[in-house]
Amino acid sequence: MNLENLYSKTVIELSKHPKNQGEIKNADAIADVGSPICGDTMTAFIKVDKRKLGDKEIEYIKDIKFQTMGCAVALASSSLTSELVKGKSLEEAKNFSESDLFKALGKIPPQKHHCPPMAIEALHKAIGEYKSKKK
Repeated sequence: MNLENLYSKTVIELSKHPKNQGEIKNADAIADVGSPICGDTMTAFIKVDKRKLGDKEIEYIKDIKFQTMGCAVALASSSLTSELVKGKSLEEAKNFSESDLFKALGKIPPQKHHCPPMAIEALHKAIGEYKSKKK
């Protein structure tokens, strides 16, 4: 079977060599999500810092890691999400959407379309967790 008929080169590469896998000790926020459809699970860890932007101070994702148990698309989704939001402001990361991730991942089979939304949910949940701690 030729995997490139089912998956983009991005998905194949990131499933074999995922980026930002693991845990952040002393993370500012941690979020768990899972899919009852297939049993995939993801835990997102974020570390937030501040930097000056003009005369404003913004918070940004200094580091992000995922612990992902699942299929190739689940691994690729969490890996690519982490790569695309690391260094972004919390507002930019919060605006990173499922459609952005689907576009970045490229071709995936329809039965795997539940995986990218899980990575986005974990990211957004971690940002929400961080913001709720600050109140």
